[in-house]
Amino acid sequence: MKVNDDVEKKLHDRLTRGKKLSREEQALLNDWYKDQDREEMETLNRFTIRDLDIEAVQKEINTVLTQIRTTIEHIQEITKENSVLRQEIAAIQHQLIQKTIAQPA
Repeated sequence: MKVNDDVEKKLHDRLTRGKKLSREEQALLNDWYKDQDREEMETLNRFTIRDLDIEAVQKEINTVLTQIRTTIEHIQEITKENSVLRQEIAAIQHQLIQKTIAQPA
């Protein structure tokens, strides 16, 4: 694994932006891609589905889903409260308009 791969990253950036690379640059980039693929496969191979505690993962998912449901309920309550407040504000505005119209100048 190469510690500093700035050159390769810059070559990759150039290539993805449609710039032409020299043969040497393309060869360097191809080697870097191979190294990246190898490192990725090594990382993926370290973890398998057998390494996961399925019950623990499901419990975590259920916990998150419960938190999401609670948040949704809270948002729904706030939405209802906002609706009531909007109606009250509209009524007050209407009263102010009526008082303004009714007052002689």
